[in-house]
Amino acid sequence: MAEDKESAKAIVSELHKRISSAFDVFDHESNHTVDVREIGTIIRSLGCFPTEAQLHDVIAEIEEEEPTGFIRFERFLPTMSRILLEHRFRPVPEDLLLQAFEVLDQQKRGHLDPEELTRYLTQEGEPFTQEEMEEMLSAAVDPDKNLIFYKDFVSVMTVDDPW
Repeated sequence: MAEDKESAKAIVSELHKRISSAFDVFDHESNHTVDVREIGTIIRSLGCFPTEAQLHDVIAEIEEEEPTGFIRFERFLPTMSRILLEHRFRPVPEDLLLQAFEVLDQQKRGHLDPEELTRYLTQEGEPFTQEEMEEMLSAAVDPDKNLIFYKDFVSVMTVDDPW
């Protein structure tokens, strides 16, 4: 029983260190606050990938009563700890991403053209912004053939789940 309690304390302590380190990268004034616009980057750096709507919900939970444009660490820590301990916003597994691309590739060619993918990602679901599309295409498009070989791209864009 005491061993379990010590083990849990060690896990929480390690979790708090990871969260603190990620937060500190963006605490430019060293005053335990970060710009609210950095919260998504911090959360993603911790291996969580919320949608924009989910991110807005998290920000609403940790913001002050009267939003200041900054998030204090003492409000961020408990929420982020809970998110990590509950394994929320986990990355999508590689096989599921591959299936999504295969659905888009109706002719089963093994590739998509950039215009095709742009159309899907800017007009369906939670649309990508122009900047997000440009960033993604710069990593996804084969420069010689001007195509997206999605099997290669999926293996590049997946991350190992640290938990």
